[in-house]
This record gives sequence, structure tokens and C-alpha cells, in this order.
Amino acid sequence: MKTYTRIYSDAKGETHFEDVTLKLGDSHIGKISELLAAKGVQFRHAADYFIDWHNAPRRQFVIHLAGEMEIVVSDGEKRHFGPGAIVLAEDLTGKGHTTRSLGSEERITVYVPLAD
Repeated sequence: MKTYTRIYSDAKGETHFEDVTLKLGDSHIGKISELLAAKGVQFRHAADYFIDWHNAPRRQFVIHLAGEMEIVVSDGEKRHFGPGAIVLAEDLTGKGHTTRSLGSEERITVYVPLAD
């Protein structure tokens, strides 16, 4: 089963990571998840950056295609993400997280904002 990393804020405003196992069912060509309602798709190409403490602008999946990044959440945990990593950003309130590119390779990501 595939997992993704969820970033969320608790009732006290602390931001945390959670590893979530994607539930997959059988299909005629392998395993597939349930259909999730989305608002659209955005593509981003970015290099060498640091974004200080911020919240996610909306609930969205961030799918990493190339490059590496580091996210730090307010509880102090730090994680690195590279190609193939999937993050669900849901920390719309609270202390938020920081984001930093790693290495010299351009970071390419796909953003999939979820429907309300």
C-alpha cells in the first residue's frame, strides 16, 4: 500500500506530520483509490528557496516529481521529500510550517487542491 504524509494543525495550533496509508481497492488493472473531488491542478517549477513559517493556502495534495525539499512543522519535526513523495497539506490555521529546497536540482511539483 502507498502512503502519503499529512501536515495538520491540532486544537492548540501546533503543526504535525502524520503518515497515512492510502486505501486501495482492486480494479481490472491493479489497485486504485477512491475518487477524490478536486478543484483543479497546478504545476510549479522552483529552485533555491526558503519559505518561512506559513500555513497551507488550502487543503491540497502536493506531488513531488523532481528535486528535493525539507519541511519543518511547529512541533520541531523535520522531513525530507523527493520524487514520488505525496504530501497532503491541511494546516490552514495554527503555527504552520517552513519549506526549503534542497540541492541544486529544480523542484517540480503538482498541486491538487481538494474540493471543499
